[in-house]
Amino acid sequence: MYFSIIIPVYNRPDEIKELLDSLLISDFSKPYEIVIVEDGSSIPCKNEIVDFENKLNISYYFKENSGPGDSRNFGMKMAKGDYFIIFDSDCIIPSHYLSTVEKELTNNYVDCFGGSDAALDSFSSIQKAINFAMTSFLTTGGIRGGSEKISKFQPRSFNMGISKKAFETSKGFGNIHPGEDPDLSIRLWKLGYNTRLFSKAFVYHKRRIDWDKFSVQVNKFGKARPILDSWYPEYSKLTFFFPTLFILGFVLSVLLLFFGILFPILCYALYYLLVFIVAAVQSKSLKIGFLSVIAVSKQFFGYGKGFLDSFIKIKIQKQKPEEAFPELFFKIKS
Repeated sequence: MYFSIIIPVYNRPDEIKELLDSLLISDFSKPYEIVIVEDGSSIPCKNEIVDFENKLNISYYFKENSGPGDSRNFGMKMAKGDYFIIFDSDCIIPSHYLSTVEKELTNNYVDCFGGSDAALDSFSSIQKAINFAMTSFLTTGGIRGGSEKISKFQPRSFNMGISKKAFETSKGFGNIHPGEDPDLSIRLWKLGYNTRLFSKAFVYHKRRIDWDKFSVQVNKFGKARPILDSWYPEYSKLTFFFPTLFILGFVLSVLLLFFGILFPILCYALYYLLVFIVAAVQSKSLKIGFLSVIAVSKQFFGYGKGFLDSFIKIKIQKQKPEEAFPELFFKIKS
């Protein structure tokens, strides 16, 4: 099995350097290639790659900007391997990653897998708080932290693998972003392919974003979900409504305070206290515990608002997704 690592990058040369530095210390002894796809960057990473050309087997391609999904597809078309591993450029790869993936595929082969993400000690406090919000069982149910059930796992493209056969059959990622990950997973299932979680094949996902960018990101996640549900209603889940119900319940709880009804708001206070305690204990930091409360709030309110807005436009008003939310769709150029 020959691995091709596919990395789309957009204006992040420093991230590529960190990612490639981490691959230099990999314990994987077999040959593999790295395919870097520059997605129309105005700040290219080619100069950073030059330092690694004699140390790693790297191919570099520059193309017009067409989004991360199309750039991954471009990279897989150019790749020589029979199994593709996809990373986001803001990931740092543990030394055991490739060996772990090879072992998993050897013991129980699957045409598409996804791994989890974690935070390094060197990450900023906000990055650690956002990592907690995105991976904790108290928020996402742990689906990004490695606790989702093995069957029907939907890989996330910051850390996933797909066989050449499955890529060619499915035609890869679509032009929605975000949302291209579950879209591809569901299409693979419908084609008869299986997906699986490799919980030990984690990456350190740095997420170089601030509070405002995080709010925009999760808002887009929320907008994408009703679109996916309209495409694949058989895979819709009631749990997708939870963030919206969370924020509506919070507003109702505040209103009930004016009538002297305290119980609902106390439930929210208890939940946030639990978030603070768990995050503080896991990180051994009261500061990160407090910041995690902020991150969870932005996650629920951003996603919930986006979901509600999209649900009304897509499900009730029957608008076309591309017209209702053009910002979620890239024009395919390759």
